Amino acid sequence: MAIWFFVSDLHGQIDRYQKLFEAVLTQKPAAVFLGGDLLPPWYASYAAGGVQDDDFFHAVVQAGFGNLKDRLGNAYPRVFLILGNDDPRSEETKFKKNADGLWDYIHGQHVKLGDYSVYGYGCVPPTPFLMKDWERYDVSRYVDPGCLSPEEGWRTVPVPENEIKYGTIQGDLDALVGKADLSQAVFLFHAPPYHTKLDRAALDGKMVEGVPLDIHIGSIAVKRMIEKRQPLITLHGHVHESAGLTGAWQDQIGRTFIFSAAHDVPELALVRFDPQKPEDACQELL
Repeated sequence: MAIWFFVSDLHGQIDRYQKLFEAVLTQKPAAVFLGGDLLPPWYASYAAGGVQDDDFFHAVVQAGFGNLKDRLGNAYPRVFLILGNDDPRSEETKFKKNADGLWDYIHGQHVKLGDYSVYGYGCVPPTPFLMKDWERYDVSRYVDPGCLSPEEGWRTVPVPENEIKYGTIQGDLDALVGKADLSQAVFLFHAPPYHTKLDRAALDGKMVEGVPLDIHIGSIAVKRMIEKRQPLITLHGHVHESAGLTGAWQDQIGRTFIFSAAHDVPELALVRFDPQKPEDACQELL
């Protein structure tokens, strides 16, 4: 039996990384997936342990996985990661370089893991937040009430105006998957699929200019892709409070098992699963 780990939305909390590293060291999973929002808040120095934003990547992420690789040797897992909408895209270059072979950075990429295909995609539909590095229109240029379009706000790296104005998550996913057989595919997303148990936000009764807000904030494009193409497993984060509101960290769309590791608690939400038996997946709060 192969054990795979999935975590997401660590938000630069050192204790969560330490718990992840300890679990990897003791349980020796074959693969580890990190679903974005990995770094401390971009707008403030990270005070815990004296680690600042500029040093976090090297002192915590790179050093932590490097130590695991040194200690585990040939038992070191394949590590796959993407960034999320709270991670400045200006930090992406550090993850892409990865000179020590510690992980595969897979946003917009497709790689092989044994008999499985692994795809990564970090963008989310428009939010109310101002940093737009990882935001795209979903299936059209419609923006939910209370949210700001990708054409508003600001970015840490320049993007062509036409891409900002006309790019969509749906178009990106179409280009990413093409006509591939996805029956043995695992997708690492940041956004959850729309109107599922994984994208429920705490927006009950809230209105903007007399218009009620949608309590489901996931991606329509992600859901349509899953419905149509039926990958084996999809992994998601982004909506912290959803598990608390719905009582569920997993759902199913057709034959596709969908898991979330976002959680509105101080602990690390660690999802363990076997790709051969995804129905037996479990989540533990560490």
